[in-house]
Amino acid sequence: MKIKNHSTFVELADEKDDILDFANFLEYQIPNKFKGQNVVLNLLDYKDLELPQLLSFLKVSNLHRKTKFSFVIVNDAINPDDIPFEMIVVPTLQEAEDIIEMEEIERDLGF
Repeated sequence: MKIKNHSTFVELADEKDDILDFANFLEYQIPNKFKGQNVVLNLLDYKDLELPQLLSFLKVSNLHRKTKFSFVIVNDAINPDDIPFEMIVVPTLQEAEDIIEMEEIERDLGF
């Protein structure tokens, strides 16, 4: 797993080219190693990502967001209309950073 720290979030990316294995790995890693941090999951390398593969991250996304921290997935292969409303998926890293900024403002205001 590639880890890149930014000022307001940590960016994670897969090195093994196995999306389902990566999703299972993150279910353990996120709550234990990235607790208390906003997480951006960089899946831009997966140009042929399909919805069932994306949904393998739903559990870890929901669990992390319940802790009042952001979990944003970056990928542009899936039609945004097909993505469940519980998941935040954006096409660029800049948009992921913008989402995190907005969510932090909302949390500061008590939403």
